Amino acid sequence: MLRKKSERIEEVKTAMREGPGQVVLKPIANREEMLNKARMFSTITLNPGCGIGKHGHEGETEIFLVSKGEADYIDDGREYKIKEGDVTVCPPGHCHGVTNNSNEVCELVALIVLE
Repeated sequence: MLRKKSERIEEVKTAMREGPGQVVLKPIANREEMLNKARMFSTITLNPGCGIGKHGHEGETEIFLVSKGEADYIDDGREYKIKEGDVTVCPPGHCHGVTNNSNEVCELVALIVLE
């Protein structure tokens, strides 16, 4: 199967997880294609000033790969600057959030794997 870049449907979410601004998601694969072992595999675009609010995960792990730019990442209350090439992992029972406080676009590849 081939899915062209132009065929990926963009979804814009406002105040995602009560975060600032809008977040743009473009799914890479759907649940059926991931054999129901993951619930999300997507690119996430964070324009300057936008982000995903702090939230927890139960029964799943969320992984971010920073593919472009940088952002501020909260991991169980600790703050980090994440940059292109960095990977974050939020396992079950933990919480995280991410905000782009830079002047450039930040892009993430996100995967949520089910237990």
